[in-house]
Amino acid sequence: MNTGDTAFVLLCAAFVFFMTPGLAFFYGGLVRRKNVCSTMMACVSIMGLSIVMWTLFGYSLSFGGNHLGIIGDFRWFGLNGVGMEAGPYADNLPHLVYCAFQMMFAMITPALITGALVGRMKFKALFLFTALWSVIVYYPMAHMVWGEGGFLAAIGSVDFAGGNVVHISSGVSALVLAILLGRRRGYEHTTYRIHNIPFVVLGASMLWFGWFGFNAGSALAADGLAAHAFMTSAISAASALLSWMLIDVIKNGRPTLVGASTGLVVGLVAITPGAGFVPVWASFLIGFLVSPICYCGVAIVKKKLKIDNALDAFGCHGIGGIWGGIATGLFAQSSINDTARWDGLVFGDFRLFGAQLAGMAITILIAVVGTLICVAIVRLFTPLRVDQKEEQIGLDLSQLGESAYPSFNGLDQ
Repeated sequence: MNTGDTAFVLLCAAFVFFMTPGLAFFYGGLVRRKNVCSTMMACVSIMGLSIVMWTLFGYSLSFGGNHLGIIGDFRWFGLNGVGMEAGPYADNLPHLVYCAFQMMFAMITPALITGALVGRMKFKALFLFTALWSVIVYYPMAHMVWGEGGFLAAIGSVDFAGGNVVHISSGVSALVLAILLGRRRGYEHTTYRIHNIPFVVLGASMLWFGWFGFNAGSALAADGLAAHAFMTSAISAASALLSWMLIDVIKNGRPTLVGASTGLVVGLVAITPGAGFVPVWASFLIGFLVSPICYCGVAIVKKKLKIDNALDAFGCHGIGGIWGGIATGLFAQSSINDTARWDGLVFGDFRLFGAQLAGMAITILIAVVGTLICVAIVRLFTPLRVDQKEEQIGLDLSQLGESAYPSFNGLDQ
């Protein structure tokens, strides 16, 4: 084992943990005043639920053993057998360190879904859905991509830090859940104002900071590959930020702070699957192109399809993750990371590109079917949606009995 690598990955795990509070601020700033606490509480509750589930059985199901390349088993239930010695996935790290790093991914992923549901989903329904979704969708996806004998890894699909496992799965599930929930009442006739832009910027900045641990830490060592992933992440985020600013200028005549914040996030989403596979020059293209791709995707979902994907979880994470997976199939080089069996399409080899398309198609299928199963189970115990009165007064008061701004008496909701 290597003490330097151990310290590095532990620090990166803490960085990734920091992303979930960052997401709470990002989402909390985007919603109306009456739904701030409930939106942030969704992320905070998942911080607790995900750790308890992961340490009891989630890690074991994701990484313990292998059954049909889809799921593990309960050999490490309660972290029994997971200790200070090196584990099977990283001989340079204590097994507990690898478990802790992966735990933070299991935390942030279901939290991403909550952005599509704000203002209308019962808290207890969301809490139960999150627990079920982690078991039915996330743990199998983590095993198939990163686990020993995982099916998607076996067919040659690569995912450095979570394009399939984190972003496509959560983004697609968010879209399905938004369709099943239906639009917020008065959706077509209401202007939804962003209540706190500084919260949005704070959250986006926390996400960017944590994402360096997310992507660089996925090298599982303090080495050149970690430095490579760090730099491609920074470049893609910066390029996407500038690209979204340009779109705002072209469309509206001026840049916006919310647009710039959204741009940097989608740039990070897009580079996630390929951060440790694509050359540095490709990260400029990946970041610059993801903003117009996601911008158009958001417009299609909201304006053409009339789906109330409230905070654009699908438009940013689903579509951004799909572009990132495609870009990895285009630009990856096995000379950078030999986990990729083949070079990308631009280097004359179709095999990796084909494997990426197959991997994303399977991920989308699992996310759709898994979400439908989770919703069906939740509905056995509680309605998904709050009633009209609860939605009108806001979920902060109706679900939590508290207000983010108790002294505010204005008309802005």
